[in-house]
Parts: sequence; structure tokens; C-alpha cells
Amino acid sequence: MIRVAVTGAAGRMGETVCAAVEGAEDMELVGRADPLLGTTLEELLTAARPPEVVVDFTRPDTALGNALACVRAGVHVVIGTTGFDPAPLGQARPADDARKANVLIAPNFAIGAILMTRFAVEAARHMAKAEIIEFHHDQKLDAPSGTAKRTAQLIAEVTGGSGPAQPGIPIHSVRLPGLVANQEVIFGDIGQTLTIRHDTIGRESFMPGVLLAIRRVGSLEQSPVVGLEQLLF
Repeated sequence: MIRVAVTGAAGRMGETVCAAVEGAEDMELVGRADPLLGTTLEELLTAARPPEVVVDFTRPDTALGNALACVRAGVHVVIGTTGFDPAPLGQARPADDARKANVLIAPNFAIGAILMTRFAVEAARHMAKAEIIEFHHDQKLDAPSGTAKRTAQLIAEVTGGSGPAQPGIPIHSVRLPGLVANQEVIFGDIGQTLTIRHDTIGRESFMPGVLLAIRRVGSLEQSPVVGLEQLLF
């Protein structure tokens, strides 16, 4: 059984993650950290039965500190929070008496969204230009989304500065109530367009990816790792 704790456990994503962990036969939910619940991450990390993996769905201004605390404590961390600079995690080290801990950062856990990005990267090799439109609920704090920025980054890597990898590929962010998470990549070329779109109907769509990350984060050969696609392809 993998002992799992969730930070941001009172949020919509946090609550969904907690339910998914409780429903997994190979996992045990050992803690929920959230200001609304009156429980801190430090309390969970120093408990008699601390977690082996922490899943973070908090805020951009707290996710980095949470991850650094987990690494120092020798606890693996899976991060779904976006909108922060993860660079300091590359230098993070466990305390002297703690085990090595890995970090996995995933801008999106939906398998369909990962496939959307992969298909967009392939299309970028053949189409002249692209723009990205991403739609999220009006409570999302960062814009553009981590998924949109990751898509643009991966397109740039394969096109080598041509086509959609032109500096400043346009990303349009929409924030409206009623949305969950949607993204489309629109390609244009002579006399044609191509649209690749993924729609998230409910937060449950992220859970297979979250559970996969929990199971695999401990066996990563390097850390931190960015992108759930690192576990899929």
C-alpha cells in the first residue's frame, strides 16, 4: 500500500484526488492538508505514519514551498499546481537522514489532453502556423494555463524555431464559470486549417493520470520530471 497525503485537500481537485486515492486498492490516504481543514503539510510529514507520496493541488504561491518541504523530508511529490517557477526543485536535496525523493510536475493529468498535445506536436511538423486557445473555470489563478504553455514549448522543440515555434506563438486564455478545462490548437496552412481539441467534462478525467503518477513517481530515474507524457510514451 502506498501511503498518500493530499495538500489543497479541501479544494475541488483536492477532494476528487482524495476520493480517487481512497478508491484505489493499492493506496491508503493518510492525510489531508488544507487551511480550511486546520491541518498543515508539516504535521503530515512529521506524523507517526507519514506519507510516501504527497499530491499537491494548492496555489502557485505555496506549491514550491510544499514541494521543497516534501523533498527535504524524503517524501515523493506529485504536483498538479501550475503557474510557479519549478527551477529551485532542481537543486532540492533531502535532509541528511531522509531518503531521496522525486518530484513529478504535470500541467495536465487527463490522458486525452496528453494525447492532444502529442498530436499537436506531430501536426506542427507539417503545418505553417498555429495558435492555442485554452478555456478554464473562472477560479483558475494562472493564465495562460500550464497545459497551453507546455504545448507551445513542445511544439517549439520539434520545429526548431520554424512554423508554430515562431517567437510568441499566440495563446488565448478564456476564464468563465461553467467551464472545467478545455484546449484547442488551431493550425493554418495554404487553403486549410486543422483543429485539435480536448474537452474536460469533469475532474474525474484527471484521476487515472494522478493515480499513475502516484504509482510511478518513486521509480523515476531523474527528478524533477515535467509532464505526464514522460510516463506514457
